[in-house]
Amino acid sequence: MAAKIKARAKAKDGVVTVKALMSHPMETGRRKDKKTKEVIPAHYIKTVTVTSGDKTLLTADWTGSISKNPYLAFKYNGAAGDTLTIKWVDNKDESASIDVTVK
Repeated sequence: MAAKIKARAKAKDGVVTVKALMSHPMETGRRKDKKTKEVIPAHYIKTVTVTSGDKTLLTADWTGSISKNPYLAFKYNGAAGDTLTIKWVDNKDESASIDVTVK
């Protein structure tokens, strides 16, 4: 699996809008393979964190009920030039992260 995050962050009037699209299969562990009829093992993002420097802006604890390739958007009080780190970790301890500079 190519673990990937696409993200952008824009500041306007002291408020930063962050938008992120994460590539992940997000399997619940309840679906069956159509050919083999065997249950597809659970594989989903457990935690998403967004930090700026040493400050945590957002922590999201997810389960298998989130859709494939999840999209996350949020706002915070910040400014252009801030650097954000968006990271996820899944239930198989795989992870992806990206650094984004606020424009």
